[in-house]
Amino acid sequence: MDAPLWTETHAPELAELPQDDAREYLQRAVEEPINLLLQGPPGSGKTAAARALAREAHDDPDNDFVEINVADFFGRTKTEIKNDPRFEHFLVGRSSMSKRDMINHVLKESASYAPVSGGYTTILLDNAEDVREDFQQALRRIMEQHHRTTQFIVATRQPTKLIPPIRSRCFPVSLPSPTSEEIVTVLERIVEAEGVDYDADGLEFVAGYANGNLRQAILAAQTTVEDAGELTMSAAYETIGEVGLEDEIESMLDDAEAGDFTDARSTLDDLLVDEGLDGNEVLEAILRIARKRYQGERLARIHQLAADIDFEMHEGTSDRIHVSHLLAELGRDA
Repeated sequence: MDAPLWTETHAPELAELPQDDAREYLQRAVEEPINLLLQGPPGSGKTAAARALAREAHDDPDNDFVEINVADFFGRTKTEIKNDPRFEHFLVGRSSMSKRDMINHVLKESASYAPVSGGYTTILLDNAEDVREDFQQALRRIMEQHHRTTQFIVATRQPTKLIPPIRSRCFPVSLPSPTSEEIVTVLERIVEAEGVDYDADGLEFVAGYANGNLRQAILAAQTTVEDAGELTMSAAYETIGEVGLEDEIESMLDDAEAGDFTDARSTLDDLLVDEGLDGNEVLEAILRIARKRYQGERLARIHQLAADIDFEMHEGTSDRIHVSHLLAELGRDA
């Protein structure tokens, strides 16, 4: 999808968030800043809600809002982190740092900067369920040290993976998966802003297809419009009705088996971030494709790997790291 993503160009304001309770709590946080724990399933709008809060709370959100996705650190090499333009000025001359120390340093420096406008800075730590416990302890100390000038927003799918001292320092705000009716309302706002022809059945079909994942619904609507020029029932069915993730999974497996691990991992990132899947959903899709591609010992080997990875994901922290492990093993076996 080459055009600007609708998830970005039609990012909601606070008043447009579909979840009523969350919207009310976040509005209060604009008036009286507090640390927040945004919790909810993939695609429920946690990141969009944090950005909406920052735009409303700060006169200069480009400078007073810092967004850090945990995958930016723990899912990348140290060289990739140091070369990221968002972080490089924090890390000059610090090549000996561990990844934990890198993110700790970036957070500490971000929290210590005086706000450009207003009285405080907002820092979003996204996908926080992937943060190891030792780093969480460091984060707790940063939150304590800078609580007067920095608002922390911690977004996670799995709040139970956060240590109690962090949870106790944040007001919990649940963002449940939007209902089909709520998704339809969001889609209608977007297609009307785009001047796109649509019908109610088309909106409802896309909402049902997304199954509570608002991000996926918006991207599916954009794909349909780019392909068919409208968002009607027939256009949506032709575009996404029978389209799953088979092509992406096939490509990822092909790259893994060919030893192109960087490309395979890039596709995995698309599935986890852009498509909003979790590790178990990716794993299930891999097994579904594997049963079509393989047989005998090869299929048994993939099922064994998948069982090990499933266990690791329940015991560990990062879906990306564990599924990447499976892809690496496929490359070694090829």
